Amino acid sequence: MTQDALTGVGMAGTKPRTTSERIVRALNRTPVHIVLGLVAVVWLAPTIGLLITSFRPRSDIQTSGWWEVLGTLRFTLDNYREVLAGQGIFGSFINSLIITIPSTILPIFLASLAAYAFSWLRFPFRDTLFLLTVALLMIPVQVAFIPVLQLMRPFGLTQGFAGLWLAHTAFALPFGIFLLRNFFITLPKDLIEAARIDGASTWGVFRTIVVPLSVPAIAAYGIFQFLWTWNDLLIALIFAQGQGTRPITIQVLTLLGTYGSQWHILAASAFLLMFLPLLVFFSLQRYFVQGLLAGSVK
Repeated sequence: MTQDALTGVGMAGTKPRTTSERIVRALNRTPVHIVLGLVAVVWLAPTIGLLITSFRPRSDIQTSGWWEVLGTLRFTLDNYREVLAGQGIFGSFINSLIITIPSTILPIFLASLAAYAFSWLRFPFRDTLFLLTVALLMIPVQVAFIPVLQLMRPFGLTQGFAGLWLAHTAFALPFGIFLLRNFFITLPKDLIEAARIDGASTWGVFRTIVVPLSVPAIAAYGIFQFLWTWNDLLIALIFAQGQGTRPITIQVLTLLGTYGSQWHILAASAFLLMFLPLLVFFSLQRYFVQGLLAGSVK
């Protein structure tokens, strides 16, 4: 092997030791970084514009674009005060939390149990039932809205939060079971068998072995479910028929129809809708990436 080849192997497989190696590696990655930077700018531009607009006075919004903010540097909190105090956004924000948190915890718990059973327990028609569960992913959830609504109405579930919890949980379970089962089967079989030999029960193996080793996958599914439920509008329109159960997505839609030309109100309410999902995603993105890569390298 030549000296150049040895140098190439060292640069590709080990940490650069010299300044020249660092420069060469940085230059090789520069095009990728430029492309990723441009994608990030394009993706973040609407969010940044919405954030700036939500803090600008109404007169400035109507006379200039958000990118001209550096010329005036005038900001105000009156938009958020008006939205939170007079437009019912605060109450609908609390409703969204009441809907989203249980609608995230319940699918995680049930999908984890079902995925564990499909992965490590033996029972009749196990593979057939799993295939039927996967087949549910190909059925649009919209076809089930009317039958589920007719089932819930006699029990009064559409007038409270319980109907929303059940609907979100039922529609989220097939994907959760599929995702977690594909991760659970990659866990070391010897470790689980050793725990059973030591006397651990089925629940004990699940609680002490499977769950701690599957935190990235469970967290990734939890992030997905939280974002889907928080941003949901269609299920909320159908199953949130009580006046006190409407989430923030419905309230923002109402404001859009009522205050279509008042951009200061719409910008503030829209950013309140986006704020919590962004916070959850960026605070848990480490688990999100690990969960997406789970099982790719064993």
